Amino acid sequence: MTVTETHRAIDAVWRIESARVIAGLARIVRDVGRAEELAQDALVAALEQWPEQGVPKNPGAWLMATAKHRAIDHVRREQVLARKVQQLGHEIETGGAAPEPDIDAALDDDIGDDVLRLVFTACHPVLSTEAQVALTLRMLGGLTTKEIARAFLVGESTIQQRVVRAKRTLADAKIPFEIPPAAQRAERLAAVLEVIYLIFNEGYSATAGDDWLRPALCDEALRLGRVLAGLAPRDAEVHGLVALLEIQASRAKARTGANGEPILLLEQNRSQWDQMLIRRGLAALGKAETLDRETGQKAGPYTLQAAIAACHARARVAQDTDWARIAALYADLADLTGSPIVELNRAVALSMAFGPDVGLRLIDMIADEPSLKAYHLLPAVRGDLLAKLGRYQEAHAEFERAAALTGNAREQALLRDRAEACARGEAPER
Repeated sequence: MTVTETHRAIDAVWRIESARVIAGLARIVRDVGRAEELAQDALVAALEQWPEQGVPKNPGAWLMATAKHRAIDHVRREQVLARKVQQLGHEIETGGAAPEPDIDAALDDDIGDDVLRLVFTACHPVLSTEAQVALTLRMLGGLTTKEIARAFLVGESTIQQRVVRAKRTLADAKIPFEIPPAAQRAERLAAVLEVIYLIFNEGYSATAGDDWLRPALCDEALRLGRVLAGLAPRDAEVHGLVALLEIQASRAKARTGANGEPILLLEQNRSQWDQMLIRRGLAALGKAETLDRETGQKAGPYTLQAAIAACHARARVAQDTDWARIAALYADLADLTGSPIVELNRAVALSMAFGPDVGLRLIDMIADEPSLKAYHLLPAVRGDLLAKLGRYQEAHAEFERAAALTGNAREQALLRDRAEACARGEAPER
């Protein structure tokens, strides 16, 4: 394996294993910022040793073991003075030396899901919601600040500042590394749900790089959602989020072609959709809707999105999709969230239900929204509707603009193919 290939392997391993490594270290050192530093030290060691020694058979375990040794050294250095003081006091009182604690045994205790503990710790109410989400995304899945910034549609420096301040705040406040008791869990739940949602989205449609999908992130988000549903079985939105992720994940095999190129929803081979995941998703959606009825509450944003996904899942062919129902659900979601991205999605649904000119009118109404300025899907959708109306020159410009805005190589290729078709005066392939 060449050095370049080894570095690629290290990058892939880090993407998959970093969350568990950081979470395990946070349990040891009780400081998420220090845990990330120690994990980065292990990554540097891998970059130094693996090109010469080869990638180990279990690279995740290698990273964890290397980081753990550093963590043990850190803990022992931090505690040495306190131990000496404690031992001195014990000797004064009893005339004997205090027993030496077994640090290694304590560190190996089976204490449950460290990753979920990390999520709840990073979502402590001492932090703002924006800081909670940014910090957890940084810690889970190894997302870069650039990728997080794209997910939030804000500047990279803004995310960097949020992450640094959040780690400092948690350290200064000495926040315990734990899944909080039920009474305290609810206040952190909204941020935890948002974190899981954004992690899944990054895996489902990668913001950057050569791959359209990052399945490990989708799997991790889905796993966390299922665990969370067990912790909060009476919360409708938890089940709504799980329903959404299950149904979205069901399409994974159909979303890329033989060479990794993206296949959009309406062109997907629905026989490749995972029916087990769809059934699980519909069952979770049923739980969410039942809980909402029992409590007299309106459906929340995740339950509404799951209901939209269910409309697609129930359509055996794309032509059977109930687009009018989807447009109505997006209208409810827009009223609830006020999000221009939701309005963009509603425009797509309206165009499918009532014609491209209807969708285009709504898009033109939201085109000047500041949060959509760098959002590549706005010109991509506008280009698609213009092409359907036969306005190929305008559509070409929109597809080119969309390609320039996205950081994902696969998506860029798709958008440029569409732009070239419009330049020839042809309708882009569906």
